[in-house]
Amino acid sequence: MGYYKADIRDIEFNLFEQLKIQEISKYGLGEQDIKGIINEYNKFVENEIFPTREPSDQQGVKHVNGKVQVPEVLKPVHKNFYDNGWFALGLPEDIGGTPVPEALYVACMSLATGANVAWYMYPGLSRAALNVVHLKGNDFMKTHIVPKMMSGEWGGTMCLTEPGAGSDVGALRTTAKPLPNGSYAIQGTKIFISSGESDLYQNNIHLVLAKTPGGAEGTKGISLFVVPRFKINEDGSMGDSNNVVCSKIEHKMGIHASATCEMQFGMNGQSEGWLIGEEFEGMATMFIMMNEARLYCGIQGESQANLAYMMAEKYTKERIQFSKEIIHHPDVKKNLLKMRAMSRGLRALCLHTADLFNKAQDDHKLEGIIGLLTPICKAYCSEQGFQVSSLALQAHGGYGYCTEYGVEQFVRDTQIAMIYEGTNAIQAIDFVMRKILKDGGKSLGILSQEIVASVQALDDAKFKKEKELFGKVLIQAQAIMQQLGGYAKNNQYNLILQNCSDFLHFASQMIVGWKLLQSAVLADEKLPSASVGDKKFYESKIVDFRIYCAHYLSHNLSLAKTINDFSDDVSALEI
Repeated sequence: MGYYKADIRDIEFNLFEQLKIQEISKYGLGEQDIKGIINEYNKFVENEIFPTREPSDQQGVKHVNGKVQVPEVLKPVHKNFYDNGWFALGLPEDIGGTPVPEALYVACMSLATGANVAWYMYPGLSRAALNVVHLKGNDFMKTHIVPKMMSGEWGGTMCLTEPGAGSDVGALRTTAKPLPNGSYAIQGTKIFISSGESDLYQNNIHLVLAKTPGGAEGTKGISLFVVPRFKINEDGSMGDSNNVVCSKIEHKMGIHASATCEMQFGMNGQSEGWLIGEEFEGMATMFIMMNEARLYCGIQGESQANLAYMMAEKYTKERIQFSKEIIHHPDVKKNLLKMRAMSRGLRALCLHTADLFNKAQDDHKLEGIIGLLTPICKAYCSEQGFQVSSLALQAHGGYGYCTEYGVEQFVRDTQIAMIYEGTNAIQAIDFVMRKILKDGGKSLGILSQEIVASVQALDDAKFKKEKELFGKVLIQAQAIMQQLGGYAKNNQYNLILQNCSDFLHFASQMIVGWKLLQSAVLADEKLPSASVGDKKFYESKIVDFRIYCAHYLSHNLSLAKTINDFSDDVSALEI
């Protein structure tokens, strides 16, 4: 069995010293209140969620007599999660939630996700579906569906992907035909549906993309429907079967305790659905949930990277080889320092992005920054979460490859975050084509100005090498933007598309480096008056920044050379 430990000091540093969420007055929460929430949530994670991680992975999900059964070990913790009010954390008060700063909610969600990502997907997706129903649903949905989802009686899913269509959502074939009672007959098959069915919930509220008669080709003709597994009576009680069937579950490399289902609608009788949002605006409505799911994918990588690092740190301090603990061997220590710098950088990025959600309520120009950071969080955090998990496995040596210490599960579980909710390559295309070129570089320009100001303010004596490196990276960022802008002007879109992933990686490393830069500067300011315990922590934040620059940010110079110097159109090259 693995060992659970959260880096609460770093979480508090980000929340209180960097973001200062205790100063957001509308929540009425002081620093001690927030610390109390974090500590109680962390106790729940350590004592109830983490112990389910390995046994639920080993037992997996089963498809028995047409029904999906989750590992029994998940049922008590799932019930307690709702009963103790943790599902309500961060949700609006008018539906029975407990409003808190978004960064606090994300910090807590990260703890739970790292402890058992496969389980947390059930309440995580239910929360995302609940938000759509709450924002876009009619009065009946808000009155009868939302309370059941808040209590944990009913769950929720997102049904988007279809056989053959895959990422090409516009090619879906599920249909929605109007019925006399105002509902629609839904017919079609959806695949790879996370939490598509389980015995954790009495009913599942599926959000299903489908085409109504007369819908245009592509995504413009798509509408979104609420399709419950069991019908909902007029009084809100659960009725008969709605002929929503899980026809099979996928047998996967990881997240074994998460039910990944093929769902059939209207194949064995009529499945009724109700339009949510406006007709033909299904993609826009679904993106309320999609954006939340994409940010959550990033947190899946970030959270598991941080826990994998903590487990590797403990192991390397105890494992003796060649007469000393292996953490004292230079290569091992270097890898641990790289893991810590990266995992802390990912945390800083996710909490910063979450904090922008609060600030954007008063400053709408930040919505563009959030849109820019969402694909970065999804793609970079999932990618680097996998890499950190791999290094954690390596630190455990042969034991890491076995199930004994629980680190190989991180490698298996993090891989999927790079694939679902839009592959990382799709995130890169969205980042470059929509969030930069379509935006005219406005949001990127605002963010770049902040980064430039931070770099210029760096102390030349204390951070000379790092300041010089960052300066070179910023120059190269400008050169890449000029290159991509030239391609766009000349309609050379293949040359843009083949460089999207590299530029997303370049921008991600620069932005995470910037967050670590800010942390290092703040830590350096606090060092002179710090206590003995805090002094060690603040020194580690400076080390994180230097390690990240040397081992990650420096790679941006070679990435820039690849993007700017290789001008062949790869689509014209033979394989």
